[in-house]
Amino acid sequence: MRLQSSMPRGADRFVAQPTAAKKHRKERGGMHCGNGRIGKHRKHPSGRGNAGGQHMHRIAFDKYHPGYFGKVGMRFFHYKKNPYHMPTVNVDKLWSMVGLDQRKEYAKKSDGTVPLLDVTQHGFFKVLGKGKLPQQPIAIKAKFFSKQAEEKIKNAGGACLLTA
Repeated sequence: MRLQSSMPRGADRFVAQPTAAKKHRKERGGMHCGNGRIGKHRKHPSGRGNAGGQHMHRIAFDKYHPGYFGKVGMRFFHYKKNPYHMPTVNVDKLWSMVGLDQRKEYAKKSDGTVPLLDVTQHGFFKVLGKGKLPQQPIAIKAKFFSKQAEEKIKNAGGACLLTA
């Protein structure tokens, strides 16, 4: 909540000026204080805020904010986010979920055992193929794999396991 002060809004950003030095003091002698005789200084002659965007200010709105009014696309009644929930992870981040010490441990083994990583336990559903995967086999469990991710994991000697 903003406390009420005697200063106008935004005036606290500027250095305070003595009243005697202000332009308004000089204009006091002239009757209209810089606002002219014919137009008169009225409160909000063209409306407040964005008023008149489709009427008297249409040219300015069309020039500087094209597409401000109107609709785009198709309506989707009762959109449910759950069926479209698809957190993704790239192949270059997979080994960081396993951990460095475990990676070294499996690199020493010669009996063909590989680490099994279930990405759904880390909150991801789909594995994408961005980045490089080191030439060390790993088995990945996920709901979905992109074509490139599957290719990279299999080229490294790993396996892609689908879960429901």
